[in-house]
Amino acid sequence: MDTIHDERAPAWLNAVTLLIWLAAAVGVFLPFAVGTSPLNAVMLRVPQNEGNWWHVLIGAPFFLAFPILWLRTRAVFSPTLSTAAGRLALWIAAVLSMCATVLVEMPFLLHRAGTSEMQRLEVIASGLGLVAVSAAVLYVRRQSIPVTRALLAGLTAAYLANASLCLIVYGESQFSGSSRSGWFLTVIIVWPMLLDLAWTLSSRLRPATGR
Repeated sequence: MDTIHDERAPAWLNAVTLLIWLAAAVGVFLPFAVGTSPLNAVMLRVPQNEGNWWHVLIGAPFFLAFPILWLRTRAVFSPTLSTAAGRLALWIAAVLSMCATVLVEMPFLLHRAGTSEMQRLEVIASGLGLVAVSAAVLYVRRQSIPVTRALLAGLTAAYLANASLCLIVYGESQFSGSSRSGWFLTVIIVWPMLLDLAWTLSSRLRPATGR
């Protein structure tokens, strides 16, 4: 059993976030743009055989919904929130996802994405900005945020950084005629995710103690 600080969130919050992340997991299989789902993207099943590494990197972070769903399910039904080995594996997944988002952002950073300056700044702020702020707050408050909730915050930030830039990039009118149920679902669920992340990063929690 872990002897480090952990703390269960309120039951109502665990139940609500469980439903939100269940919807996010379903979204992996729904078309996000031009009839292509995140699953299609990582499998390079993109219309006109245009799939490449960029599509893999932008589709893979959506799969963070599954480990987050697993953690949320444990918070509702299991007496143990997480294990040390599980946390290590999921932190690695979060970091890899953040690295993928940074690589996806490179064309925007280098002015090679072919977007307007306003959209370019929106993508950079929503992607790199969210990751940077979340990482900084988690580091500063690493002694006071319970380990599982810190992990959930890191995974959520990694998911939202990618999802938000996808919403901006694929929100253009040129994609309006294609099947986009995944895009509309993501538009709905990112807001409660952001609120949950902000609550975790800003709430006053008890100092770390052994148990």
